[in-house]
Amino acid sequence: MSSPSSFPPGVRPETLAAGAMGFEEPVSGALVPPIAPATTYLRDPDGGYGRGRIYGRPDNPTLEPPARLLSALEGGADTLLFASGMAAATAVFQALEPGSHVVIPRVFYWGLRAWILEAGRRGLLRVESVETTDLAAVRAALRPGETRLVWLETPANPLWSVSDIAAVADLAHQAGAACCVDSTTATPVLTRPLALGADLVMHSATKYLNGHADVLAGSVTTATDDALWASIRAVHRQGGALLGPFEAWLLGRGLRTLFARVRWQCESALELAGRLAAHPRVEAVLYPGLPEDPGHALAARQMSGGFGGMLSIRVKGGQDAAMATAAAVRVWRRATSLGGVESLIEHRASIEGPTSPVPGDLLRLSTGLEAVEDLYADLAAALEASRSGTRP
Repeated sequence: MSSPSSFPPGVRPETLAAGAMGFEEPVSGALVPPIAPATTYLRDPDGGYGRGRIYGRPDNPTLEPPARLLSALEGGADTLLFASGMAAATAVFQALEPGSHVVIPRVFYWGLRAWILEAGRRGLLRVESVETTDLAAVRAALRPGETRLVWLETPANPLWSVSDIAAVADLAHQAGAACCVDSTTATPVLTRPLALGADLVMHSATKYLNGHADVLAGSVTTATDDALWASIRAVHRQGGALLGPFEAWLLGRGLRTLFARVRWQCESALELAGRLAAHPRVEAVLYPGLPEDPGHALAARQMSGGFGGMLSIRVKGGQDAAMATAAAVRVWRRATSLGGVESLIEHRASIEGPTSPVPGDLLRLSTGLEAVEDLYADLAAALEASRSGTRP
């Protein structure tokens, strides 16, 4: 379907992404990878498959360009694309032996947290939840010879705390465990977990990688083609949670603007964080780009070129004031998800339910591509409206 990259060796990641790794369709010379919707492939007269494809579930060529690009951006050996971020994340855990001991963060994406805890209740996993920003806590949670996986999310949704990937990966390896990092909010633009020692990096590609709120997708990239990767690949092929060809094509298109989008969003988020920190209606801003943030020094070492497009604010007046603020916005959109071109605001505690560790006064903000002055003016007006009980 495609030729090897026409780019010279050593070009920068921005160039690889924007040019789809120098893609050239060999027959027509097209620069945009095509969609191949076929689900089955012709056998040779002798019954073989000399062209290497049998069935659409493991063999659809539309998935290959974005998968190769993600491997290149992450510095990995291979990438698998899944039908959603949850499918990608849960595949890693399903690849472990039943009853495996795993270490997970106290605060991270609530949907995956709920899935893992349920797997623990059913005896499929032995789960230990710790504050992964505390290396002593991680060390104490590990069981050498028993722990099989340490899961990190950094920055961690929605408090945006930062865990030390290199240090946690080293601790995991000392215990005989693998380390997988959910790098959805950092993206390969800002952080490359495999270069820091992680074994696997996962993305909800629905978010920044696609970037347009029109695709459900997930990815897992491995540092090496080892036994764990073979197990994940088996779950991928046999479980059937693969990305469809149209979705794969849209993901590939979104990846071409990844660096431009993320850099703009980082700049806007940093500007908003600084201005909101001084707003009289804001109790606290959670954003690792702020010098006073407890994760700032680590983030400055671990992230390159920005601190991400996500931040959260804690609103004075508690949950009622936070909900009233979200109700009053006009430019920000009240919706779940993150990483798209439109800016989103969400009251996380009411989404996650009574077991959520998220404080009730917290609003999660996903910064899009709008003018930052419009975003600040809209949120500042909504904060003032929450005090007076009126909508602007």
